[in-house]
Amino acid sequence: MTEATTTAGQIPPILLVGCGRMGSAMLAGWREQGLAPSFAVDPSPAAAAFAAPDLSVVAKASEIPADFAPAAVVVAVKPQNADETLPDYARFAGGPVFLSIMAGRTIGGIAKPLGSKAAIVRAMPNTPAAIRQGVTVACPAEGVSTPQRSLCDRLLQAIGHVAWVEDEAFMDPVTAVSGSGPAYVFLLAELMEEAALEHGLPPDLARLLARQTVAGSGALLAASPEEASALRRAVTSPGGTTAAALAVMMASDALPLIIPQAIDAATRRSRELAG
Repeated sequence: MTEATTTAGQIPPILLVGCGRMGSAMLAGWREQGLAPSFAVDPSPAAAAFAAPDLSVVAKASEIPADFAPAAVVVAVKPQNADETLPDYARFAGGPVFLSIMAGRTIGGIAKPLGSKAAIVRAMPNTPAAIRQGVTVACPAEGVSTPQRSLCDRLLQAIGHVAWVEDEAFMDPVTAVSGSGPAYVFLLAELMEEAALEHGLPPDLARLLARQTVAGSGALLAASPEEASALRRAVTSPGGTTAAALAVMMASDALPLIIPQAIDAATRRSRELAG
């Protein structure tokens, strides 16, 4: 497979660089919409499992046929591996759009090894993409055409909601809030489960209560037009159990201090990863 004909409604040929957790989630979303014959590059032996009639998996960029012409090169490798990975794809610059989901890597840092002809979109998805419930923020470089932006939007919508920003400076706090955000929610569920165990609840019940409370509350938040603060107040009866718990969590040295500090730390780290 080197040349592909895209049928109506199909995702056009894609070159996916990296089949890790996020890359494979995106691939699954594209396949649900129909994917024209594409290529993926990943040296891990486990990546071979993704091979199918719509995808050839190779270990290195040099194994991609010279006449393969992708519509997009999706870079889904760890940002720490960018400097050694990106030069292998400079030959595609000037053709497909490069869609990067590497945390912290700036458009300028991505363009350096690819050359001035590369059309680049920087994006930050999050892990709920695995169940098509992710949220991604994307930022286009100058020179990205309207069709290229539309294609990137379609590729990202396959895994959830998409928002666009024109100012790349927003991408660091975006990474801190939504990119890293699922870990904050998982930590909440983890701590709730541990607290339930300490109060003697059976393990299965503790896990069910913690997980379903977090999941159900998130679903309610997504479905409700009300502000999060209004939903919180609706659960909080004066002098009740929720009020007692929130008095601890909302103390000046508790969540109102810790959450901003956590977002600040993640934002700083995103800037440190910039290349």
